[in-house]
Amino acid sequence: MLRSEFYYDLPEELIAQEPVEPRDASRLLTLDKRTGRLTDGTFRDVRELLRPGDCLVLNDSRVLPARLLGHRAATGAQVELLLLTPHGTDTWEVLAGPGRRAKPGDELVFGEGLLRATVLEILEGGNRLVRFAYEGNFYETLEKIGQMPLPPYIKKRLEDGERYQTVYARERGSAAAPTAGLHFTPALLDEIRAMGVEIAFVTLHVGLGTFRPVKEEEITAHRMHAEHYELSVETADVINRTRARGGRVIAVGTTSCRTLESVGLTDGLVQPAEGWTSIFIYPGYTFQVLDGLITNFHLPESTLIMLVSAFAGYENTMEAYRHAVAEKYRFFSFGDAMAIL
Repeated sequence: MLRSEFYYDLPEELIAQEPVEPRDASRLLTLDKRTGRLTDGTFRDVRELLRPGDCLVLNDSRVLPARLLGHRAATGAQVELLLLTPHGTDTWEVLAGPGRRAKPGDELVFGEGLLRATVLEILEGGNRLVRFAYEGNFYETLEKIGQMPLPPYIKKRLEDGERYQTVYARERGSAAAPTAGLHFTPALLDEIRAMGVEIAFVTLHVGLGTFRPVKEEEITAHRMHAEHYELSVETADVINRTRARGGRVIAVGTTSCRTLESVGLTDGLVQPAEGWTSIFIYPGYTFQVLDGLITNFHLPESTLIMLVSAFAGYENTMEAYRHAVAEKYRFFSFGDAMAIL
């Protein structure tokens, strides 16, 4: 298929600049993937879509305040780092800007000296490898001086960084939020559990590659980025138990979906695993684990809308997006949600 087949026209005013309050007051578009039927509602309606014996799979990755603003120790010139991937203790692959101000050997200062970095090398593609120095705990230092790495299409300042975290976020490591989960509240999750729906957690640390555009016109030529995931023995047991009793496995977000499909077996079961996945799901893919998907609305021509099209069907997906635009749903990270069952 061609990249251009996944384009849709989106007015800029529909790109959500801030989250709604409360979290579960966002809108929910439900798509029946068998019939193509669309139903408008609010996110709280998700309870009506679930059945006792189902399993809801959530990504518990926590977003790092990974944007660091500082200066070169030698000249005072401003510099910005965006943490991408850890490479052992205190060494990280980062995106640096302006790039010419982060050369091997440069010493960088952040938070009035609370955090210092030495540029070790320039990697293929222009990213830097840096080694940090600090007193105490690295992540606690980062919480003090780092900023949330909001997507480039969000221009409004976020006053409360916790609104870019899910209420169940606990495993530090993401450079972007698993945004489908932002709609859940603790009370809503408790109500879902009380219905007899099991809730299981996976961890997939979202990388900035999630925002990388597909440049090749033939989508099969796109090279997918890799992200680290973990699926525990406990979660595997819950999912396999759900499958055995005939319940549905419903992923919250494309990250949970990619994790499940990365470890799925041909009989629909999963196995505990940890590693890196670069799975690229697009129309024609045969799903092994997924029965349902709750997700936000994604960028035109992105790998994420391609994944949704693979699960819901291409025509169903594009019609749902046309409907969402016409009905003025809010799009992207802080936007509304879609449930596909």
